[in-house]
Amino acid sequence: MRGNLFGGSTGSSKGRVVVAMSGGVDSSVAAALLKGQGYEVIGVTMQLWDKGREEAAESGGHRPCCTLDDVMDAARVADRLKIPFEVLNLEEEFQRQVVDPFVDSYRRGMTPNPCILCNERLKFRALLDKAVEWGADYLATGHYARREETPDGIVRLRKGVDGAKDQSYFLFPVTQPQLQRLLFPLGTLRKHEVRRLAEEFRLPVARKSESQEICFVADNDYVSFVERRDGHQASGGAIVDRYGKILGSHSGIHRYTIGQRRGLGISSPFPLYVTGIDPRTRRVTVGPENELYSPGLEAREVNWIVPPLRPIFAAACKIRYRQQPVDCTVRVLENERIEISFPQPVRAVTPGQAVVIYDGDEVLGGGWIERTSTTNGSRHEQQ
Repeated sequence: MRGNLFGGSTGSSKGRVVVAMSGGVDSSVAAALLKGQGYEVIGVTMQLWDKGREEAAESGGHRPCCTLDDVMDAARVADRLKIPFEVLNLEEEFQRQVVDPFVDSYRRGMTPNPCILCNERLKFRALLDKAVEWGADYLATGHYARREETPDGIVRLRKGVDGAKDQSYFLFPVTQPQLQRLLFPLGTLRKHEVRRLAEEFRLPVARKSESQEICFVADNDYVSFVERRDGHQASGGAIVDRYGKILGSHSGIHRYTIGQRRGLGISSPFPLYVTGIDPRTRRVTVGPENELYSPGLEAREVNWIVPPLRPIFAAACKIRYRQQPVDCTVRVLENERIEISFPQPVRAVTPGQAVVIYDGDEVLGGGWIERTSTTNGSRHEQQ
């Protein structure tokens, strides 16, 4: 480890901060801003997925992020900023705690969100623990979100001011002790401002393009990825309507997600959508769009950043990243579970995805969608 990383404080009035540097524009600008604000900045890159470079090359497609090329980009930024830099190899942990659950979720008929797991299990657990071990006061990331310290000692998580880039949805698992040590330097900026700052700081990644949605899957082809990494041959099954009538067949439930329209291979006088996936029978249920709407859901493994004051309360929630928040009523259940009802049915509520609860621009908490009811009274459930 270069520099005085394991030594005493340098006397910086702001304190020591480890910046999680992915090799992209956002985290690079975050590091530059914090250094300019007087922090003692240490850049650290988590090496997560070198295998991804080989898989992308084989497919001839877009190279995923989290490869050694991104590590080198982060190192060049650190050199430009004249800050200590280190690589933390977490490939085994990433495989076990993010990639394996991703593949297993599709095998069980769910639609996973690996970015949230990566934040929860690697950035805000493994990397934060390492930062504390190194004597850092804070861990900073390039997320578009804000933290607010209040007089009562509670730190609140709020949306980033750039509504198009706000990433607070991905941060719901963060705990209050973790949030006390986290910094989000980009929370008050918009993306075009971050790009401009990268040019002003003359960062070598200033014009680097954004990584794809699933960072370790080339060209977002999750079906091929799952099939390459699945340890056994996927079993096919029937495609049925809500009454159980067989309309066709499929070659694996991992090929489908709630709300999907394309690739069903079924002739119909009206558009059909995937409305349910049953991993026990391996049946995929399809129907018209009106059968996609749900009046409510149940979620598990709920984390409260700010504990609710009442067992039943009104709020807003998002069931996917790009969705605008919708009104809802939250009922707190036992065993870290919640039940949510919507005044107006919501389209394509998907088991395996996260539901995140907001009060205005503040994130109260969230959990993983386990089951949902539809307007026809049936239930779709995660196994």
